[in-house]
Amino acid sequence: MCVLHRSVTVVAGLMFYLADYVIVITGRELKGRLMGHDVYRASNFDILPLNPNVSVHNPHHPVEAHLLALVSSHLRGGNFVFAYGWDLTRRLQAQWKSQEQAAHRAFWEMADDRFFWNRFLQTKLIEASANQDVSKFILPIMYGSKQLSVNIKTQSKFDWTAFGLRSTFTHGRHIQFCLISRRSRFRAGTRYFRRGIDNEGHVANFNETEQLLLVENPTVAGAQHICSDLYAHELSFVQIRGSIPVFWAEVNTLRYKPDLQVMDLQETASVMKKHFQELVSIYGNQYLVNLVNHKGYEKPVKDAYERHVTELKLPNVRYEYFDFHTECKNMRWDRISILTDILKDDLEKEGYFRLDASRPVKLQQGVVRTNCMDNLDRTNVVQGALAKFMLNKQLIEIGILPPGASIDDYEAFSKDFREIWADHGDAIAVAYGGSGALKSDFTRTNKRTRRGVLEDGIKSTLRYLKNNYFDGARQDAFDLVMGTWIPRKNPATAMFLVTDARPLIIRSIPAVASFSLFMIFAGLTLPRTSDYSLVYYFMLWFSLLTAALIFMLVHGIDYVSWPRLIPPTDIIYYNGPGYRSGNHGKGLQDNFGLVKRAKWLGTKGTRVGAEHIELGEIKKRVD
Repeated sequence: MCVLHRSVTVVAGLMFYLADYVIVITGRELKGRLMGHDVYRASNFDILPLNPNVSVHNPHHPVEAHLLALVSSHLRGGNFVFAYGWDLTRRLQAQWKSQEQAAHRAFWEMADDRFFWNRFLQTKLIEASANQDVSKFILPIMYGSKQLSVNIKTQSKFDWTAFGLRSTFTHGRHIQFCLISRRSRFRAGTRYFRRGIDNEGHVANFNETEQLLLVENPTVAGAQHICSDLYAHELSFVQIRGSIPVFWAEVNTLRYKPDLQVMDLQETASVMKKHFQELVSIYGNQYLVNLVNHKGYEKPVKDAYERHVTELKLPNVRYEYFDFHTECKNMRWDRISILTDILKDDLEKEGYFRLDASRPVKLQQGVVRTNCMDNLDRTNVVQGALAKFMLNKQLIEIGILPPGASIDDYEAFSKDFREIWADHGDAIAVAYGGSGALKSDFTRTNKRTRRGVLEDGIKSTLRYLKNNYFDGARQDAFDLVMGTWIPRKNPATAMFLVTDARPLIIRSIPAVASFSLFMIFAGLTLPRTSDYSLVYYFMLWFSLLTAALIFMLVHGIDYVSWPRLIPPTDIIYYNGPGYRSGNHGKGLQDNFGLVKRAKWLGTKGTRVGAEHIELGEIKKRVD
């Protein structure tokens, strides 16, 4: 990202078929002040062609227009956060450890490569930096969420003497509580089109969440608060989440539950080992908390995960299984405390990072890596519970809470904590799943409610619609912006990006269903000449509607919005060792019609590791 001035920032450059483009942030929204630096969310963008003969609003070729629309939708739908002087991509402990190195390197060079969202888009400027100093034109953008509760003021009504503090503290301290979620740019994508692990050891939906607690010096009674950005205590607690690190996927078929596909590939053990070794090198000891169900639909993924973890026997990696739905059934959400009790000793052992007046007091030696199927809803609840446990411990250790007390005893602070974590969960869920997080009523209120169950039903419906009918284009946008796919050939060779190559019968059935439904409603308003005529009328249109819906369900794969840049044909048509819950949505003949369908969906058996496909180039990252 290159800074023109503090209100206009260049995100990066793109190469398409007809021209190169520059993406410019033209609007920003101040989200808060952290560590003495303003933090912004990018709120508006412009895409500018470097070729004066090319128009962004009216491109000369439909493929170019389609690619520009994908980029534009990604920019509008993302949550992009940046700061000019403080590195949002790195946790506090990492910044403290590398402060001497950072003094001699450019700001962007110190950014965590995993969370440097516009890293690929900045390729040309980064390459140019080898010959000339262009550092001031490169600024990392982070895709994630940042919830900031500023100046949570603990007033004397909380009876400060109960904290064991001096009477001069009775008018309180000022606390800044911040939650930062950093989304990895590797294996980025949407819920059903990015699952599991890849050959590089990267997992889908990997997020690092840092909980910051910044406590100022005691405030003298009656003194006016002036935020100095100098804190008596700076405390950081980090957790991570990521997809189950085996080769698995869920294949959309228009059914509510997709077909589960677990691929038992020879390289599974090696890439899982690579994944965990990287995590150990970055964070220290790993505590793997697996929340998927022990029976039914999710069991095969659980079994594959446990089998490989057991076989690897990696040092510094401990596995802990917690059957969330069984333990917390009948809305007994208080039983999450069982998991907290199991991990209590490990949490206290690994600790958190703490600076007192900029001097280190303790380091965090390990992290909890939590997962469920989506790494959204159950994971949010568990991470929030572990974060509250650690927050209580921190407040007690710095003397703000007395031993045995909890933030739940102070409703204002407790409410802020719950809402920040609920908003954090919603932000991650929207980015990956398409709707707010389920079970967020518990995170917000500390209890499960029937209203929350109803809201979860609405959110689940929204996810179903987005995941089946809209996420293909969203995944294409991720692949385009991340550099996973790069356009190389003449746009005429990519016309099926903007055309529907499905057979006519497939395309016509939704129209038949829609017209039948229209005629049924129209029949309700028609004058009745006889009851018999209406019976035959409705029988005809109900029969056509039923037949059309059954056809669409049987051929469900043909009606899913699939990614077109990198179609997942190697997953849909996988027939190697492993497990598959079903082969729905593939028709009734010719091995479910795989050969004919492969012509429009993509080359049958195409592997994502290939260097080239017809539309462009699949880039293997080397940055």
